[in-house]
Amino acid sequence: MGKIISISNQKGGVGKTTTANALAVNLKEKGYKVLAVDLDPQGNLSFSAGADTDMSATIYDVLKGELKTQYAVQRGTVVDIIPANILLSSIELEFTGAQREFLLRNALKPLIPLYDYILIDTPPALGVLTVNAFTASDYVLVPMLSDIFSLQGITQLEETIDRVRTQCNPDIQILGLLLTRHNPRTRFSREITGTVHMISSDLNIPVFETFIRESVALREAQSLQKSILDYAPACNAVIDYKTFTEELLEKGLTPCQKARMS
Repeated sequence: MGKIISISNQKGGVGKTTTANALAVNLKEKGYKVLAVDLDPQGNLSFSAGADTDMSATIYDVLKGELKTQYAVQRGTVVDIIPANILLSSIELEFTGAQREFLLRNALKPLIPLYDYILIDTPPALGVLTVNAFTASDYVLVPMLSDIFSLQGITQLEETIDRVRTQCNPDIQILGLLLTRHNPRTRFSREITGTVHMISSDLNIPVFETFIRESVALREAQSLQKSILDYAPACNAVIDYKTFTEELLEKGLTPCQKARMS
């Protein structure tokens, strides 16, 4: 059975989409069957994966119940993906009834046996879309910058996950905090890193040993809709994401049974 992982942080610009893209590419490179789900109305992950968001079905159509989930899956240039576009932003107003937190969970059920990993890129907010992602997920991965503003939102994020654990998904776990665009050589970054570890200890949230260094090449690869492994394999940040993927797998985050490659 496949593992479902939400990549989430209510703060924008922390590397959620880049992390979802990079993790998908690295897991695929290792022979795993990977599906990315873009749950952000901005559709940045969809673009970086080379998906069509104008003339094809999106996750919005799936959540509205207008077609079966498998018909929204596209074979992107980078990875299989269910794309999103700006229409998704109306979900908050369109779905106000009971059980709306379970829309994504129910939609993904038929795909779980077909993929080893389903990665969900969430919007920079803790609204109904993010709650849907948490309700559907086994794990939450939290990318964050080594700055004070990223730290301020961790407690709120943890409280949201706790509410989801109580009301919708008792089995969800926080994989850990992943420092992105991190420069360990600066004094400020070192000080923030120490604070991150203090907060993680208080909240019982792990911090990954691997951190991701700043890189223009990551953004270039996404803008060109190319795999980061093909575009800049020797880039420090690409190497960091490869190491991070290994760390995840070493921690036991492997599917119970590998999905059949089609």
